[in-house]
Amino acid sequence: MVATLLERFNVIAGGDKMAQQLAPEIGTVPAGGMVSVDVEGRRLAVANVDGALFAFDDACTHRHCSLAKGRLSGKTVTCECHGSQFDVTTGKVLRGPAVQPVHTYRAWLQDGRVEIEV
Repeated sequence: MVATLLERFNVIAGGDKMAQQLAPEIGTVPAGGMVSVDVEGRRLAVANVDGALFAFDDACTHRHCSLAKGRLSGKTVTCECHGSQFDVTTGKVLRGPAVQPVHTYRAWLQDGRVEIEV
């Protein structure tokens, strides 16, 4: 699934920010699901929480395990390695051992395509 996302990757310039336009429709990121993508050299996770998209660094700040491989429950992602939990809407640590938040990025669906501002 990640290969499909990356094959259809486009970049849109806008002011001081860069918005990354990804090809999948919302069905590619199912409600309650997550995918991992490379954007501008960053590995990001995109979560679908009740139809709203949230993007964040796909690396737990504790030991750098992939958060997209973890479990999403509501707006909380749990790292599969050591159980750290983060709020995907803010990046805030909800439970350790991680102490640093993850960086979040604005994500939205436009014309059937996922866009992430980095």
